[in-house]
Amino acid sequence: MSPITVPGTATDVQEISKDLPVALNHPLDPLTPDEINAASLAIRHYIAAKTDVKAIKFITLYLLPPPKKAVLAYLGIPLSPGAKPEPPRPIIRQAEADFVDVISGRSYNAVLSYRDSKWSVDTFEQLPAECHSQISVEELIACEKVVKNNPLVQKLAAEVGVAPDQIFCDGWSIGYDERFPQQRRVQQALLFARFSEHDNLYAHPMDFIPVIDANTEEVLHVDFPPTYKATPKGPLLSVQNTAPPPLTADALSASGRERIPPPRAPFNFLPDLMAQDDKDYKLRNDLKPLHVVQPEGVSFKVSGHQLEWQNWKMHISFTQREGIALSTITYNDHGEVRPIIYRLSLAEMVVPYGAAEYPHPRKFAFDSGEYGMGTMANELSLGCDCLGQIHYLPGAYVGNNGSAVIIKNVICIHEEDDGVLWKHTDYRPNGRSQTVRRRRLVVSMVCTLANYEYIWNYYFYQDGSLEFEIRLTGILQVYVAREGEPSPYGTHVAPGINAQNHQHLFCVRMDPMIDGLHNSVVESDIVPLPDAPTGSVQNFAGNAFVSQETVLKTETGRPYDYQKERRWKIVNPARKHYSSGKDVGYIIGMKGGATPMMARPDSWAAKRAAFVTNALWVCRDVESRKGGRMWPAGKYVPQTTGDPADSVSNWVNGKQNIENDDIVVFVTVGTTHIPRPEDWPVMPVEHLNVTFKPSSFFKVNPSMDVPSTEDLRSVAAFADRDNYANGQANGPNTSTTDTQRRLYGPC
Repeated sequence: MSPITVPGTATDVQEISKDLPVALNHPLDPLTPDEINAASLAIRHYIAAKTDVKAIKFITLYLLPPPKKAVLAYLGIPLSPGAKPEPPRPIIRQAEADFVDVISGRSYNAVLSYRDSKWSVDTFEQLPAECHSQISVEELIACEKVVKNNPLVQKLAAEVGVAPDQIFCDGWSIGYDERFPQQRRVQQALLFARFSEHDNLYAHPMDFIPVIDANTEEVLHVDFPPTYKATPKGPLLSVQNTAPPPLTADALSASGRERIPPPRAPFNFLPDLMAQDDKDYKLRNDLKPLHVVQPEGVSFKVSGHQLEWQNWKMHISFTQREGIALSTITYNDHGEVRPIIYRLSLAEMVVPYGAAEYPHPRKFAFDSGEYGMGTMANELSLGCDCLGQIHYLPGAYVGNNGSAVIIKNVICIHEEDDGVLWKHTDYRPNGRSQTVRRRRLVVSMVCTLANYEYIWNYYFYQDGSLEFEIRLTGILQVYVAREGEPSPYGTHVAPGINAQNHQHLFCVRMDPMIDGLHNSVVESDIVPLPDAPTGSVQNFAGNAFVSQETVLKTETGRPYDYQKERRWKIVNPARKHYSSGKDVGYIIGMKGGATPMMARPDSWAAKRAAFVTNALWVCRDVESRKGGRMWPAGKYVPQTTGDPADSVSNWVNGKQNIENDDIVVFVTVGTTHIPRPEDWPVMPVEHLNVTFKPSSFFKVNPSMDVPSTEDLRSVAAFADRDNYANGQANGPNTSTTDTQRRLYGPC
């Protein structure tokens, strides 16, 4: 099989070895590059021998996880508190693949098993004509080649001063456009000009948008978005209707405007290019080095894909769709290994844009379901993306030709200081104090989705809590604007450059196993004491408030309620806290990220991404031969016209029991981005967090045994000027720090 190279991501290709690995450290270990190559070859052999399909391109090929109970039995994790683990059972290694018939354009799915030292195809299915598997990296790259070489695109570009070699594009899923047959594998090409080799092409957006067939590699149509002009009554659109015109209409005439050349001003982000653009530009020279040093090494242990740190133990996997998947997360509570989460990952996300005029409403990318976070992941650089002593894990996914594409340093694992863990000072004379610093373990990945970057950080803390942090950066998605054109749905971040309003909405999938598989979800609303007004016998001062808790009984989606400080807790009713009497559990923290979708409920975007209509979803985990309930917007997302049957909004319609059962929880958070000029040309990082904190799970604060440390490398920043601040105003050697050390110890 020939090698695949994907600029900026893939770094190596591994050919098939003679002997496939048969011994695995963990049943959830991802497919190795050898296994990907061998499994894809098995599919090719099956197709050649048993079908009429002549040529295929692979889209996905990944581990099909074993049944949950089989994995827990293999690892010796009990299903309920105090119970013995189930006896181990045989586990068959399986894989699942999606691929496309390049002649017909139809998508297929196959399941394989590894038996007798070889991969064999178990099932081979043709998907319905309207179903499309993810868009591959190579298809996105090919999109640019298609538009560059198209005579019509070249002609239209030349009319606004852009040569063929200066044409660049970002391939996007078509989103939703009923003018194009659902059966065709369609992309839209968002065009830009690049006037030098490493020029920031996003500074030069072009005024038309080709639509291509990714299979036949032909340009199907070209759209010209309309424009606005300022009037005394506000912005006036150049057409009467925001709907797309018929394909038979002349696209430019239908837009009601003239051509708009791309802006030429450079807005580069590479320092050498910025220095060329602006003779007065220079980098800051007053920033002193800051190092993360661990002279005795790291505090975590890694064996294959298994990680141990500060009582935590987990399995880390690279996946083509989610990027990072964390599984079988447990905590060693003074000798008792307590299960907490079976699987945690980013299951889906959507970015709907807010401009009403065609074809901009097509811009609502499902970056996970349509493209896959793993395939978009960066190879990380030591000392740049992560600081300190780093351990990297590689990742591998399948290329169009069936070869394994390897990203060497795709998952970063390291420790970092995170301020104070806990502290208390007895303020009385001769009182003592204790300060314990908080350290956290970081498991992270960086993904580039065309213009945008997402940084995924999973944090584990010494107090038994964990956090999923999303950091957003990169370059705004922009469209060209005429001089003086108003922007009702965006911001002119630079002359001629309009960045449209949009949202980033993320869906985190948590498969909990709080002290076992049988869990419940408790909804808590914080409210003033009901039926007890100020001055009443029950609430004379009017200050009383309570937490009203409701156990969710059947599958459901629940909105966030700011007025009630709503929160949710996943509990195990079979075990109670010795003091509070409450069920052991973990609280989901999402207040800062609870964001409603701004598109109307019956909009194209809301119909396709119904998971965003609630902050929390709970359903039973129903395992089938292809795994459990995984994808909140459906398994096959590209070109959907509504919410598929296999999506969370339809799963909950079953109204099955979710009390004291094997459940899956989907948490939706997001941010609404009204662009600022300060977001240009590259956006500073924005943070979004979801937390999982123990509640009546541990007897006391589980971090009371974390030692206090004195960092002897910490010194006064300005020794001479800091004498007074350090207690040396009346002479040397009488610092408050020295006194504290004598009385209280180091910290």
